[in-house]
Amino acid sequence: MIKGEVSAKRELKKVSLTADLIVTGGGLSGSCCAITAARAGLKVVLVQDRPVLGGNASSEVRLWVLGATSHMGNNNRWAREGGVVDEILVENMYRNPEGNAVIFDTVVLDKVMQEPNITLLLNTAVHEVIKSDPDTIQSVIAFCSQNGTSYSLTAPLFCDASGDGVVGFLSGAAFRMGAESKEEFGEKFAPSKEYGELLGHSLYFYTKDIGKPVNYVPPSYALQDITKIPRYRNFNAKEHGCQLWWIEYGGRLDTVHETETIKWELWKVVYGVWNYIKNSGKFPEAKNLTLEWVGTIPGKRESRRFEGDYMLTQQDVIEQRTHSDAVAYGGWSVDLHPADGVFSERSGCNQWHSKGLYQIPYRCYYSRNVKNLFFAGRIISVSHVAFGSSRVMGTAAYGGQVVGMAAALCKKEGLLPGELLAKGKVPQLQQALLKEGHHVPGYAFSDPKDLVRSATVSASSELVLDELPEQAFLKKLDPAVAQLLPLQQGKVPQLVVHAQTAVNTKLQVELCASERAGNFTPDVVLETKTIDLVPGRNCVQLTFNAAIAGSRYVFVLFRKNPDVELHFTKKRITGILSVFNQVNAAVSNYGKQMPDGDIGVDAFEFWCPQRRPNGHNIAIKMNPALACFGADNVRNGIDRPTTQPNAWVADFSDPNPRLELSWQDQKKIKAVTLKFDADFDHPMESVLMGHPENVMPFCVRDYKLYDDAGKVVYEKTGNYQTINRVNFETPLATRKLVLEVKHPSADVPASVFEVQCYE
Repeated sequence: MIKGEVSAKRELKKVSLTADLIVTGGGLSGSCCAITAARAGLKVVLVQDRPVLGGNASSEVRLWVLGATSHMGNNNRWAREGGVVDEILVENMYRNPEGNAVIFDTVVLDKVMQEPNITLLLNTAVHEVIKSDPDTIQSVIAFCSQNGTSYSLTAPLFCDASGDGVVGFLSGAAFRMGAESKEEFGEKFAPSKEYGELLGHSLYFYTKDIGKPVNYVPPSYALQDITKIPRYRNFNAKEHGCQLWWIEYGGRLDTVHETETIKWELWKVVYGVWNYIKNSGKFPEAKNLTLEWVGTIPGKRESRRFEGDYMLTQQDVIEQRTHSDAVAYGGWSVDLHPADGVFSERSGCNQWHSKGLYQIPYRCYYSRNVKNLFFAGRIISVSHVAFGSSRVMGTAAYGGQVVGMAAALCKKEGLLPGELLAKGKVPQLQQALLKEGHHVPGYAFSDPKDLVRSATVSASSELVLDELPEQAFLKKLDPAVAQLLPLQQGKVPQLVVHAQTAVNTKLQVELCASERAGNFTPDVVLETKTIDLVPGRNCVQLTFNAAIAGSRYVFVLFRKNPDVELHFTKKRITGILSVFNQVNAAVSNYGKQMPDGDIGVDAFEFWCPQRRPNGHNIAIKMNPALACFGADNVRNGIDRPTTQPNAWVADFSDPNPRLELSWQDQKKIKAVTLKFDADFDHPMESVLMGHPENVMPFCVRDYKLYDDAGKVVYEKTGNYQTINRVNFETPLATRKLVLEVKHPSADVPASVFEVQCYE
């Protein structure tokens, strides 16, 4: 028995923890930071003020994770973020293709709990910063409401991934709120004068059909006059959750200190909307629906942005400027919202896309005046306009991985965050990230310690693609479609397709490329042909005179003609894709981007894939054949399609595809890393939106590793992840390592992006 004697004063239980890195904020950016750092050997304390991890992606808010892929509604191909966030999304796809937010909670928590180097503190809020000198944080003080404990957390390095930047704010780090004027950075989309308006918060609701009529009596605080919402006619009984992202409010308030006020206003809106749907008589289909869930904390979009040694701007995003210290990338549109949110007469967002991915420099991820403080998530060093793109969770999580790896390098080298740049250590950081599947546009992995670099590489077969075969599978040429083909420098192969029509008509074909290598916007028309078609089957031979400068993808583009059907195929191949000129209003894609006035963004067409089970390739013959799927691609340092497929792809007819690495001298291999194709073009929205499969069709499921004696030294069945790491307890002594893979299906040949081997 415990008896508390009368006392004038008591203190909370106090616990002191020391680590290499303290990460504040357990959203995706903080979680990916902690996992990355822990795997690199750091002792990490991850402090999260909520009962679950995931932040805006968690079951408390239920926003889907998106980044550069943008709902497959922009021209960024194979752009999903790699590394730990890819691992999380692929895992969620396997366990949870239906998009259950509660299951996603468990996926993120599971990844964190599997790391013995992470100490996780849930329901624990940082509220004080202690500094050893004006420029250095010594520790943070946090309180857990569930166990009544005060924590003192000490480390040489800190990462603020808290969304509002509580550690940065308390430590005195330079920050901004609101919009810069266009004069400050020369941003044409910025306002003429700076202002304090922000993007607001959103709060979602879910509905459920229970099979019988359900009455609804709204609370007294529900919004009574739904016409106060200018777009009230857009509400319906089918959409719920983050499909209603535009239920937004708070942009004219302090989105840190007035969050509770904003939440109450959003509750009024949500319950008023549901009252309108249930009781207005305009939605008889809602008769059996009940209000299953309403968010209790709003999802925040914008509050503080902290200043680093560089501030990313609109020009970096739109012009795709390059940086020598690039460590991450973005690709979401410049997506800014009206300050009045749901009560605004204006459109709910302004989404302006760039033509491709843009780099984010390392200088954006640490404080310019607090020497041992990193930033991750939406609070990194960017202008308000650039923030409209960099703020989304996929991009934010990617930055978290950067910080986790940078912290590990800081410890190894005995440096502070800014000193990594000053001491010329960023190339080491870039290579460490690339090794772990963290793609950085324009950079390739190259490690002399990787035994694959010195190996003789061969394969039982290499796909030489001369045909995507017809399969009695026709589709109307509506919308327009283009086949992306990876070509080498020189002449364009002769191409043959077959078109069918019931009338005399014309087929307009364009050969297009991107002005910038690595982009997938067909903004350069190399050649145009108009083909006369007659009723019946037409053999269309396409001989282009254009020459290709360097390795790149081209578009064989067929303009819309509803009178024409093209033959398609169900064969799918790593690095081969069809794209369509169609509308995706979810990301302000209406087939073509047409800026209103000179706002510093480009006009161009959108050519995007269709989601499976659609999105088939055009049946096409090529002469000469495409010979870009060779075995040597597994060591070119790029683990996704960019200007080429960058993968070894086996021939369809090879019954047992084998990749062989051999050395003259015996090697003692301790670790092997294999990188497979889990389809970086699929956005893998984490919640609400269902997906047609739980394993990507290109991914090798089953494989074996053999030594030079033909002995199986490792075997895997049922793989679905991008990266597989094989560690041998006893080093494998061999002059040869053979990877034998099975084709994923009869329509998809086996492929491997990268192999790494280390002694």
